[in-house]
Amino acid sequence: MRILGIDPGFATIGFGLVEADRGQVHMVTYGAITTPAGLPLSRRLYQIGTDMEDLIGQLKPDVISIEELFFNTNITTGIAVAHGRGVILYAAEKCGIPLYEYTPSQVKLAVTGYGKAEKRQVMDMTKRLLKLKAVPRPDDAADALALALCHARSFTSRLPQMVDVKETV
Repeated sequence: MRILGIDPGFATIGFGLVEADRGQVHMVTYGAITTPAGLPLSRRLYQIGTDMEDLIGQLKPDVISIEELFFNTNITTGIAVAHGRGVILYAAEKCGIPLYEYTPSQVKLAVTGYGKAEKRQVMDMTKRLLKLKAVPRPDDAADALALALCHARSFTSRLPQMVDVKETV
């Protein structure tokens, strides 16, 4: 299964693609989509949408794992990120890719085993689990890989559906 993790943003959108098979997860690629600061909001959102559609077309993921929004202290930044996230959700739906959303705590728990882990712990475990030489940069890409890992671990931990067996007498 090819899982595209997305760390939503406005100026920088992190992405990370992993392949998961039978409990083994391997990093395929990662990076970031960026938008120039001087552009109007509508132009930046349009660019995010077209770049996401292009990325999905190139990487051909089976699913997308994206972070749910968490507003910390700067509500203005949060609103801009929400705009960008909405465009990303639209692009995934337009491309027909199933989307799974995870909270920051769910990602931390899946990657480190502790839902209140610090960011550096998540980054270090992402590096270790994917057997990388260094923590991916920018941070948004590392976060996106953690989101992909979260889905890989959540999805592969599910027990197969039980088939109803009817007793015949």
